[in-house]
Amino acid sequence: MCFGCIFSEKQEVSDKAMNKYDGTEKMVLERHVSDALIQAALEARTMAYAPYSHYTVGAALLTAEGVIYQGGNIENASYGATNCAERTAIFKAVSEGCRQFRAIAITGGMDGEAPLDYAYPCGICRQVMGEFAGRDFIVIVAKNTADFQEYCLEELLPYGFGGESIK
Repeated sequence: MCFGCIFSEKQEVSDKAMNKYDGTEKMVLERHVSDALIQAALEARTMAYAPYSHYTVGAALLTAEGVIYQGGNIENASYGATNCAERTAIFKAVSEGCRQFRAIAITGGMDGEAPLDYAYPCGICRQVMGEFAGRDFIVIVAKNTADFQEYCLEELLPYGFGGESIK
């Protein structure tokens, strides 16, 4: 589901803070923006299809234009055909012409239960994020709006393989 534009283009959606990974500055989201993304990710969990693991994941992707795309994990009896929530959200946005992204929020836990732990993106999802987002792309892993961690993609994928690697 695309929420539509929830932030005006004039609204500042990020600021700078110190990067925990290497001590440099990194972009961080304003609190009302991270809260909206986390809420959208929690809602996206309810749309997940996880009849085998019963572990539902929701993701909410913020585009540069302020549009939020949601995605849930989609399992398949042939586990290799399963798609993660993060990739679902990214592929939805890309398939609709979006190519610039600011942040993603991810929540996960057992179906019907509040998240007990942070749901970090898998390696494939990190690689897909690297394909479509810059190194300062913000990744939020959350249990709820009061309990979350915020990283830049560089922290989660320090030696990513991208298009520049094959030119």
